[in-house]
Amino acid sequence: MHNDPIYLLEPVFHWLDGVIHDYGDYLYMALVYGSLPLIAWILSGGLRRRQAGRQHLATIPVIVIRQTTAPPPLPLPPENPPDDRPPTNDDAQSFAA
Repeated sequence: MHNDPIYLLEPVFHWLDGVIHDYGDYLYMALVYGSLPLIAWILSGGLRRRQAGRQHLATIPVIVIRQTTAPPPLPLPPENPPDDRPPTNDDAQSFAA
């Protein structure tokens, strides 16, 4: 008798080939329609492990410091009095050659 796994599994392979040959269309349709709920379960988080009573390690507490008083008003810039005197002719010499 052979103890090689190939020889031990040969009847299983022949049976599986026969089932696929006879009922392959039905198996395909069952796997297609069976995979839709499986995909929905995976996308909804079905593969995540449930940890009872433990906080997630990724949560970070956020500290918010609110200001209770209004900030002091900014000082206004100094006002320059308007110059009512006419301009002097000192600028006339700047273009002279």
